[in-house]
Amino acid sequence: LVNKNNIAELKLEQEGFKIVIRSIENDNGSTDAPQVVTMMTPPAAAMPAVMPTAPTPAAPAAPAVDVSTPSPSPAADHNAGLLEVKSPMIGTFYRAPGPDKDPFVSIGSQINVGDTLCMVEAMKLFNDIESEVSGKVVKIMVEDATPVEFDQVLFVVDPNA
Repeated sequence: LVNKNNIAELKLEQEGFKIVIRSIENDNGSTDAPQVVTMMTPPAAAMPAVMPTAPTPAAPAAPAVDVSTPSPSPAADHNAGLLEVKSPMIGTFYRAPGPDKDPFVSIGSQINVGDTLCMVEAMKLFNDIESEVSGKVVKIMVEDATPVEFDQVLFVVDPNA
């Protein structure tokens, strides 16, 4: 239907369910078979996707990987006011839409509500993870092409920047 009617993208959202069908142009200018992205999310009350960060405990349960440029560790009070963008599902985290493509966002990127931040692949379906906040990406907490868990912090965002 997408190819026959020359539609670039079709989105359908209902409570707890989102599907996106998108035509992808390949290197020679023709379009490949449509890419289908399906995402089921629990009700908002059960899973907040963005939470304010708390001060870092003295002994964290699991170390996070910071893919930013190495810099001195900020004091716990510098985390005040920052927001965490968490994974809504279990899967594999991808920073870019393809291996030879630029990342959706990088450290220092200004983001707006609805911007695609990354993709999480679950059971051969690529799910766009969209921002629910506006601000500046200050940390990327996951390495590209690595597994992520439900509710794992993916990005730290400064909403005041």
